[in-house]
Amino acid sequence: MPIGIQNIMKPDISSFNNAAQVERLIDKYFAYIKGKYHIEQKPVKNSKDNAETIEQKVWDREPEPATLSGLALALGFSSRQEFYTYVQHGPFSQAVKQGVLRVEACYEAHLHQNVTGAMFALKNMGWNEKHDPLPDTEAGNILTVKVFSSGPPPAGSEKEVKL
Repeated sequence: MPIGIQNIMKPDISSFNNAAQVERLIDKYFAYIKGKYHIEQKPVKNSKDNAETIEQKVWDREPEPATLSGLALALGFSSRQEFYTYVQHGPFSQAVKQGVLRVEACYEAHLHQNVTGAMFALKNMGWNEKHDPLPDTEAGNILTVKVFSSGPPPAGSEKEVKL
């Protein structure tokens, strides 16, 4: 997160008077990380008519991903430990927990961009890759597999191979 967020959002955590104030700061953080842009009219290249233009979004400040550290800074915390302690025991912790949940929702949205992310999310939700036996099948039957080696042992390197 750029240093700018610290200058724009510099509340003192002890100055929170109510949950609505905390929620406003959280909303302000999420609005800030969306970035800032303006629309410019750009001429169309390869156009026979030079008056033809298109609207183009030009970023003044690039969007940023939501992070717990960024949220903590936006709320005026000076350390992660202070932030996590407030989440557990602070007077307006419910509002801060909702902010944390919004950050987690942003991360989860990005997890579904590939299979590995979806697998990670499922494992974090308690799913596993073990195949549990069905409850009405006999789990007492054990299948033993023995592997016998046949033929010469494999070569340790290419130099040992004889053609």
